[in-house]
Amino acid sequence: MTRAQDRTKTRTTERKLLLTTVIVLSSFAMAQNRQVPGVRNVRVRREVLVSIPDRKLAVIENGTVLSTFRVAVGARISPSPVGEFHVVSRLSNPTYYHSGIVIPPGKDNPIGPRWLGLNRRGYGIHGTNDPHSVGRAASHGCIRLRNRDIERLYEMVRVEDVVDIRAQRDEETARIFGGVPDSNASLMADVRLATSLAVQGQ
Repeated sequence: MTRAQDRTKTRTTERKLLLTTVIVLSSFAMAQNRQVPGVRNVRVRREVLVSIPDRKLAVIENGTVLSTFRVAVGARISPSPVGEFHVVSRLSNPTYYHSGIVIPPGKDNPIGPRWLGLNRRGYGIHGTNDPHSVGRAASHGCIRLRNRDIERLYEMVRVEDVVDIRAQRDEETARIFGGVPDSNASLMADVRLATSLAVQGQ
């Protein structure tokens, strides 16, 4: 074998080894839901399911519940919006703005250390400077978590992930969070399904 042939064989072997390494790393990263520099990674979208009557939130991927959290939901005079939304923004250490009030990041910030904004203006999922409100209907409509919990949730959720906020305990929420489905929850589930099919058929 000539030197030129030997160099060509060596380069071919190196290319095969590099390609194999990239494939292995890419597969591992997808399995671990992590990014590898230079390798496009496909992440399965996750769903955030919020049950208003249970005051709980679940993160779901491919039908599997990854984690659940206790939350505060909207008070009676300022209820949380109901329906299917999407995460449109993620902010770390956000500044709070409301009616001319500006509160910088820190222990006095009403929205805590993280903000997940929804595609309904003014509403989101966030932390709180009032942890005793978690588990109650106490917010202005947003979904509140304890600060340590919103930091965990923030790492699990990305922009475009679905946020499904439900006002009634149906079979799915009862299965995930416990309890008995509301008597008319099955009817509401059928309405949601029919509405979804109608929209898809347009």
